[in-house]
Amino acid sequence: MRLPATASVPDRWLLSRLLRILGPIPVRFVLNGEATSPPASSPLLSTVRIRDRRTMAGLLLDPEITFGDAYSDGSIEVEGDLVSLLEVVYRAMQERGKRGWCSRLVSRWLDFQQANTSSGSRRNIHEHYDLGTDFFRLWLDRQLLYTCAYFPTPSSTLDEAQEAKMDLVCRKLQLQRGETVVEAGCGWGALAIHMARQYGVRARAFNISHDQILYARRRAAEEGLSGQVEFIEDDYRNITGRYDAFVSVGMLEHVGSSHYPELGNVISRAIGRSGRGLLHFIGRSRPAALSSWIRKRIFPGAYPPALREVMEIFEPSGYTVLDVENLRLHYARTLEVWLERFERSRQRVIEMFDPQFARAWRLYLAGSMLAFRVGTLQLYQLVFAGPQSQWAPWSRAQLYAGQPEPEPRRTWIPVMS
Repeated sequence: MRLPATASVPDRWLLSRLLRILGPIPVRFVLNGEATSPPASSPLLSTVRIRDRRTMAGLLLDPEITFGDAYSDGSIEVEGDLVSLLEVVYRAMQERGKRGWCSRLVSRWLDFQQANTSSGSRRNIHEHYDLGTDFFRLWLDRQLLYTCAYFPTPSSTLDEAQEAKMDLVCRKLQLQRGETVVEAGCGWGALAIHMARQYGVRARAFNISHDQILYARRRAAEEGLSGQVEFIEDDYRNITGRYDAFVSVGMLEHVGSSHYPELGNVISRAIGRSGRGLLHFIGRSRPAALSSWIRKRIFPGAYPPALREVMEIFEPSGYTVLDVENLRLHYARTLEVWLERFERSRQRVIEMFDPQFARAWRLYLAGSMLAFRVGTLQLYQLVFAGPQSQWAPWSRAQLYAGQPEPEPRRTWIPVMS
């Protein structure tokens, strides 16, 4: 990549610094009417228009926060496929190695500001999940599951895949009629209702999102399950009672690794030494913080753990890990469908909020889809049991019997600016 001879001295210097960071990628960067020239050996992927020198300087100082905020407010415009742009830039940044000092400082400040204490967790959850059920209804499935789906076949719809995910969770726990289950972080209540209706268990579900709890209670009442499912608006740390099984789908990311021993104590108190449980969570192959921009603007307090960090939950109580499965590609597909549906509802999102909000959430969904595709993020399902449990699956046959092995599937949806 090279700079035109006509570029002004400040613009030339700023653009040259950006090219030094990213290297020869097939992207044209435009600043104040001046543009870089991408490598002639590669077809042009996209053009990134940067409004002013202040935005460009921010990209050099803290690319994560600046790109997210500038794309959201229109200071950066992308001509071409957003997902493909994010991929090439991500791979270029990976080759660069460590994040800059400013990015590291912002990340540590967010860790402190968004700590998942009892009050901090309530504030963090409110900022994301209490945006309104009508908003999430635009692009989630009909039961409002905001976690990774499981696609038995490439042709499965989102509704079918979310139903299949709930069945997969229940089969992994081998739930039996009459058993008791406690769920930590229940969203809009779909899994607790599914367990009660399809498997005959009695479920108690804890959640600190007021809007979600109200919705879940209404749905349980409408389905005649209020006597079998109880939705409690409270923190997971306040779970009481003794149960046969513990389940948590999509909550561990909001706990924070410093609170894992505390969560372990809650699980031990809930299922004792003979119960079993399942955790379904976004994770990483090695410890690393989530994107600072996502934590600042979308998911405050979020942290996807590495598997070895999760063992801090189980080791103090002597719990045994019985099964671990990685559904990373299923989450990539889930996000692909969410993004398709979000794009179709984009005008409605703008009417409900504003264009900046719509662009921010488009970036969040597109970036998350890419992260699961390239393997930056993983999706783990982990089954465990107490040290005195006599329950353990002999094989995995009960999970997949009769299900065909799908053909590999890889599609890329164009997400235009």
